[in-house]
Amino acid sequence: MSNSTTRFSDRVENYIKYRPGYPAEMIDYLKSEGILKSDSIIADIGSGTGISAELLLENGNTVYGVEPNDAMREAAEKLLSAYSYFRSINASAEDTRLPTNSIDLIVCAQAFHWFDIQKAKIEFERILKPTGKICLMWNERILDGNPFLIDYENLLLKYGTDYKNVRHENIDEKKLNEFFKNRYIKKTFPNKQVFDLAGVTGRLLSSSYTPQYDSPLYEPMLAELNEIFEKNQVNGKIEFLYYTNLFHTIPAYAGISGNDMS
Repeated sequence: MSNSTTRFSDRVENYIKYRPGYPAEMIDYLKSEGILKSDSIIADIGSGTGISAELLLENGNTVYGVEPNDAMREAAEKLLSAYSYFRSINASAEDTRLPTNSIDLIVCAQAFHWFDIQKAKIEFERILKPTGKICLMWNERILDGNPFLIDYENLLLKYGTDYKNVRHENIDEKKLNEFFKNRYIKKTFPNKQVFDLAGVTGRLLSSSYTPQYDSPLYEPMLAELNEIFEKNQVNGKIEFLYYTNLFHTIPAYAGISGNDMS
């Protein structure tokens, strides 16, 4: 998972408070397609602070949260402590430490772009049951969804330390086709957050590529954020608009392309 094992450690509080969840319609879809069943044993790879795991636990599933970042994993353990079917694992996508052929469904929410894809692919095939499935999902901010979001994107391009290199849009169709061997389905669901200025600030600071308080860019960045918020707010609020993109194994095929990794 590259340097993601440490890069979010100083942003966990904002990540928990201000990162978007996932729409209930997506869970309903996975259930209707027979991908998510009530007895599915799930590996949430790159489970972070537990945002996606909580949705699956609420469905009654056993969820193994595989997360190498200590601060994020500990936050998930605290958040999900009431769920007896949650298992927290200090491991990575490339070496999950899960038993062979033990998992019905692998979920990667907002995480796949951090993986060594070829190594993760081999590991996923190892831990999946012969009929196992894979779901990759991202909340994709609509860059031109409203005037604020246009200004916000320009802010990230100006101040983000490695924004262009790490954003998940870098996982393109070619990489997905290579991973799934051209056998996957994409579904898109609308999603949004409504923020006041404190929320927008927290959302910005939850991103791994934004300068933190000890950077000389920190204060200028927040000043500019305040300006674009004031310019675009309506009754003290703005909307963050997203597409929640879901990529999943075709149900007729197991694992990654019918368990054929060659």
